[in-house]
Amino acid sequence: MESKAVQSNSRFDLVKWLVVFVLIAVGVVGNQYFSAESLLYRVLALVGLAIVAALVALQTSRGQRFATLLKEARVEIRKVVWPTRPELVQTTVIVVVFVLVVSLLLWGMDSIISWLVAGFIG
Repeated sequence: MESKAVQSNSRFDLVKWLVVFVLIAVGVVGNQYFSAESLLYRVLALVGLAIVAALVALQTSRGQRFATLLKEARVEIRKVVWPTRPELVQTTVIVVVFVLVVSLLLWGMDSIISWLVAGFIG
C-alpha cells in the first residue's frame, strides 16, 4: 500500500515539476517577447512567476524536504555562538601578523635561493 501512495505522489510531483518548468519557460520567453516594454514591468512579472513557481515547487516532496532543511539550518544558525567585536578584532590582527611573518620568511628564503642559484649559474 505504501508503495502505491509514494508512486502516485511521484506522479503528481512530476506534473508539479513540469508546471514549474513551464512557468520558468514562460518567464524567459515572455521577457524576450516583451523586451520593448518597461524593465520594471518585466521584472515584476518575472518575480511574480518566480514566486508562483517556488510555491508550486514547495508542494512537491523534494520541495517540502528542502523547506524542512532550510528550517533546520535556521535553527542551527541560531545555536552558533558568534564572536564579540573585540574577539573578532584580536583574531583578525593575529591572522594579519601571521600572514606578514610567513610572507617575509618566504621572501627571505626565495632571495637566498635565487642568490645561490645566480652564484652557481654565473
